Amino acid sequence: MHRWLILPLIFLLALTGCGKKAGSPQERIRAQELSLSLSSEPPTLDPRKAVDTTSLAIIRLCFEGLMELNEAGDPVPALAERIEISEDQTTYTFFLRDSFWNDGIPVTASDFESTWKTLLSPLFPCPYASDLYVLKNAQAAKLGRCSLDEVGVHAQDAKTLVVQLDHPIPYFLSLVGSRSFPAVPQHITKNNPSWAENDGPQFICNGPFQLQRWRHNVQIDLIKNNTYWNAEAIRLQKINLALIEDEQTNLSLFENGDLDWVGSPVSSIPLDATESLKKKGELEIFPVPGLYCYLFNTKQYPFTNVHIRRALSLAINRKAIVDNIMQNNQIPALAIIPPSMWKQPEEYFQDADLKRARQELQKGLDELGTTLEALPPLALCYNTMSGHHKIAQAIQGQWLEALGIKVELSNKEWKVFLDELRHYQFGIARMGGVASYNDPMNFFELYRYLSSSDNYTQWTNPMFTELLELSDRAKDPEERTALLKQAEKIFIEDMPMAPIYFYTGCYLKKDYVKGAQLNAIGSIDFKYAYLETP
Repeated sequence: MHRWLILPLIFLLALTGCGKKAGSPQERIRAQELSLSLSSEPPTLDPRKAVDTTSLAIIRLCFEGLMELNEAGDPVPALAERIEISEDQTTYTFFLRDSFWNDGIPVTASDFESTWKTLLSPLFPCPYASDLYVLKNAQAAKLGRCSLDEVGVHAQDAKTLVVQLDHPIPYFLSLVGSRSFPAVPQHITKNNPSWAENDGPQFICNGPFQLQRWRHNVQIDLIKNNTYWNAEAIRLQKINLALIEDEQTNLSLFENGDLDWVGSPVSSIPLDATESLKKKGELEIFPVPGLYCYLFNTKQYPFTNVHIRRALSLAINRKAIVDNIMQNNQIPALAIIPPSMWKQPEEYFQDADLKRARQELQKGLDELGTTLEALPPLALCYNTMSGHHKIAQAIQGQWLEALGIKVELSNKEWKVFLDELRHYQFGIARMGGVASYNDPMNFFELYRYLSSSDNYTQWTNPMFTELLELSDRAKDPEERTALLKQAEKIFIEDMPMAPIYFYTGCYLKKDYVKGAQLNAIGSIDFKYAYLETP
């Protein structure tokens, strides 16, 4: 209760700042000042380290890479003015346009070379480094088997970046347009490793907006970056982002005119309110290529046993969760790849297959040499949000009723939750992932290598990895799809995580908010947004 009571006060402090309120909608329209909220404090604003949606939402506004993804989810040039691709599709040459960091220093090809090689350094803790393994010698460099000088990226001059791939990658430009191939200001990062932890002159960026103020756990303010190469096209002068965990507070502030947008992908709307909002025709719902799931720590008892993992997954009634809790057209997940990414999506098991779940449970108990009565209560952790709590309660009840398994729930603040995942201090953990580029490899890449720092399950399977390697080299799209589906089948059989549902997004926005672009992978871009007088 106390936690809920202080949230409105936190937002009031965020709005008032140094004694001045953010203003009415009319005042914000005149000032071109967009008011949003975030569900949690971003763990980092360093593009080399961020993997969570909160951090990435701000990073997308403050940083720009060589490519970006348009509304259809297709890669288009950003800082790269043009691209040349070799006949064998293993060498890409990016020609950079004139652009600057917001301290006036030019952005150069060496900024990209330096950043990518830093991500591949064995000493640098990049959670998505495996995404860069498509570069020649990249994986070997990350594992310390060759020099970073041998990695296939080289600044030919200040405006020309030459990239060599290990083999043709059909989705490479989409990958470059994702979070995985950023540039950071090497003239700042070399001498200041904590440059992205606070506001101030050390936070240097090159996107359409720059960081003006970061009041931790309260408010983040962005202002237009006048050094951005396309600054003339940016109409918003400021974006205010209040940090609010409570979904009801978010909705109330929107209804009172204090927020201009609430909901996906930057914040949340209370589940209890979505049905009435749909009936009023106010709620916008859109498909998102993302997966909500429960991870199993496969190195922790009893999840070391595949039959225990299967039993828990098979016993989940996904349709009941989607119909009774989420209620936003989500699709029960009986696979790991969202149906929007397959022409013919697969379903590998039956939802709520209680008979088979009980059979798998007994096999697991027998192999572990124990009984159901001797099995300790399982620990299920999730980060603070009412939707996660309601789903956890529902599945806790399903597992008890169907399998007789007791589950203890543990609610964690976001940063604590992420830290425990990174140190494998969990048994079962809620997780969700949304594609950063429009290809199934998004979801496979997490589990491709045991060395991947965001493979929280600690699961690996040599055949799974081999199928992914073969798919990278497949020239025929149908052959590639067949290989990826074989890999998906192996993953489901081993069940290192239980897929629950495929995402949809939902949001409310004021009619005067124009130009915000929601793309095919569910990311929102406020770069060309503006506020128009009704």
